Amino acid sequence: MSTSATPQVEIRQFPCLSDNFGVLIHDPESGTTIAIDVPDAAPYLAVLDETGWKLSHILITHHHWDHVQGLSELKEKTDAHVIGPERSRQKISGMDATVEDGDKVLTGPFEALAMSTPGHTLDQISWYYPALKFAHTGDTLFSLGCGRLFEGDAEMMWASLDKLKRILPEDTVIYCGHEYTQSNAKFALTIDPDNTDLLDRAKEVEALRADGKPTLPTTMAQELATNPFLRADEPSVKAALGMADASDAAVFAEIRTRKDNA
Repeated sequence: MSTSATPQVEIRQFPCLSDNFGVLIHDPESGTTIAIDVPDAAPYLAVLDETGWKLSHILITHHHWDHVQGLSELKEKTDAHVIGPERSRQKISGMDATVEDGDKVLTGPFEALAMSTPGHTLDQISWYYPALKFAHTGDTLFSLGCGRLFEGDAEMMWASLDKLKRILPEDTVIYCGHEYTQSNAKFALTIDPDNTDLLDRAKEVEALRADGKPTLPTTMAQELATNPFLRADEPSVKAALGMADASDAAVFAEIRTRKDNA
């Protein structure tokens, strides 16, 4: 799949492993090509070979194997500059530079903001390119979902999602680590069944998957309107759960627990 971030920049999204996505950002003017996460080196190398692009940078979101297992091979074959979370300096081999929350890094002509969004893991970095209206949220924010809480807790993850809501404009195009939207949609309808935007999105997702097409990327606007994990602060969602007076974090925790048990 290919989408255009600007009239010049091209973004390629392609499947890796069973349900992961690989992403490449290419700027023809500067020759810059950026990979985000490397679930498997082979699909990246295939796209690079097909396009003739030279990989210049690799950005890592977190240390889980299905996001970094192809990193060593891809770095060895491309000599790309690897940037990832400082918190995983000891867990991810091959990083040339590390970032913490709020750091800005220049990749070719484009500046990326590193946003710490822990919860799924403690080291999770979401990458945001304001000039490209592009964000990669790793396994923090999915379309109609969010990551499981392997290392952080519900309060931490809610704070991360709220941070994305505050920082990312609604027209930001969101890429993430996995194709989970169809199952997320079925669950979301159990939480927010009267949401007409969600009902429309669920139908769209069913049609895309029936045609073998990806449901990603999404947009921040679409997620704000339909994703129950982002909407834990909405009075209508709280009311539907019988938690009208509960804190936003408590409502999020209830939604996450229900999804874990679904």
